[in-house]
Amino acid sequence: MINAYVNRENLEYDIYALLKAFYPGDEVSINVVNDGEAVEESGRVPSFYDVKVCTDKVSCSYYDPDDGRGTEGPDDGPLGKAVYFDSEEIMAPGRAVLKDAMKRCIYRCASIVSGRTLPWGILTGIRPVKLAMTRINEGDSDEQTGKLLKYRYLMSDEKASLSIEIAHKERDILKKIDRYGGYSLYIGIPFCPTTCLYCSFTSYPIARYASLVDDYISGLKKELDLTYEIFKGRSPDSVYIGGGTPTTLAPDKLKQLIGYLGKLFDFDKVLELTVEAGRPDSIDKEKLMTLKELGVSRISINPQTMNEKTLRLIGRRHTVGEFKNAFALARECGFDNINTDIILGLPGEGLDEVRNTMEELKTLDPESITVHSMAIKRAAGMAEYLKEHEEIKSINTPEMLKCTDSTARALGMSPYYLYRQKNMAGNFENVGYAKEGCEGIYNILIMEELQSIIACGAGTVSKRVYTDGLIERCDNVKDVELYLSRLDEMLERKKKLFCNFSDT
Repeated sequence: MINAYVNRENLEYDIYALLKAFYPGDEVSINVVNDGEAVEESGRVPSFYDVKVCTDKVSCSYYDPDDGRGTEGPDDGPLGKAVYFDSEEIMAPGRAVLKDAMKRCIYRCASIVSGRTLPWGILTGIRPVKLAMTRINEGDSDEQTGKLLKYRYLMSDEKASLSIEIAHKERDILKKIDRYGGYSLYIGIPFCPTTCLYCSFTSYPIARYASLVDDYISGLKKELDLTYEIFKGRSPDSVYIGGGTPTTLAPDKLKQLIGYLGKLFDFDKVLELTVEAGRPDSIDKEKLMTLKELGVSRISINPQTMNEKTLRLIGRRHTVGEFKNAFALARECGFDNINTDIILGLPGEGLDEVRNTMEELKTLDPESITVHSMAIKRAAGMAEYLKEHEEIKSINTPEMLKCTDSTARALGMSPYYLYRQKNMAGNFENVGYAKEGCEGIYNILIMEELQSIIACGAGTVSKRVYTDGLIERCDNVKDVELYLSRLDEMLERKKKLFCNFSDT
């Protein structure tokens, strides 16, 4: 248990997220107190106390009652003084400046106490590249941007460089995108062969929900009709069919859905049509040929790991050999843009297992590799499994990330998008690598929130991005039966969200 006492409200979440990054296995309690108010020992719990956020200075201390050790955190004053440019810049002490100064102060104190540093510094949000992109768009040099990322956010040199590299890549890719007048389309298929141990997405076993598939596709068609109506016949820049596992659908159902898409929208104007064929045990030649004939340009076949023992543990009902066969079959059917997902931090895996996975992928030579760092979600079975099996650990290390990075680059790929999640093993990130021209455009758009996205299906979230940076969202219910019974209500919400879009 870690306590923190702070003299200012509305910063509790930021402090909590930062301390959880340092102490992932501990409970963290944030307490707001008045200046000078006595702090109770609360059962002799180690505490960050006297966290004071004032207009000119931030201060923080730490005390461990068990060993009587006290630590004064280096303060961040003078508050608002920026030293990351060649000339000094004084920032007005608004909320963002106060918050960042407070987090830097706590970070330095926690770093002294724990003996740790965090690769992403004080950042706890999911879109760190957005910070680099903003500064570059405002005309800052890479050197200036790097100084800001390292001083204001305490990023490591490596992560600052990675953010800047990806920001430039995204800028180049998105030059062909109509950010405000265009849109992208997501279609969610919430069915899977089985549910993987780590999964927290909207997903239901296809065998149990087979009787609802026709009704579900009919519901999707109604949402697609509305999409066509809202955007006045304009085709989306990118279309992404995800899940779940879309290829759990039979070939005739895939043809019914994607064929309907093709009638509504001009695929010649769609820059990218992606289908997640994620589970090798959901793929056969007929399905792959159906996708190819329907104009699908990019697919994702995901092993997650190339180690048999781990596949069995996480509930993937396929072998390494079956994944290789599915990949070869996709090549045979003419797919020349195939992504493969892997996960670092799977239970029991270390550097040797990651090396094996990357060496196996090297022989297949995919066009892109998405490297996920395990994020243990409460909604997934993984959290409970690790509690019950304390001898099995979920770990991620800089060496594992370097292994994936070096292999991807050796295959001619470069990083093109990045995002982070809560509770990630090692406090790291997810990175997408791709060969030139094979990047997943939708991945960039959804992560950087750079274009409106209309999403159809159970558990999906639509978002409208305005020219002033404002973002509004509306979501669909997750349960398939509720989705079908409340579809009209969700259609009305979408109409309201995207009203007058054609005037953009």
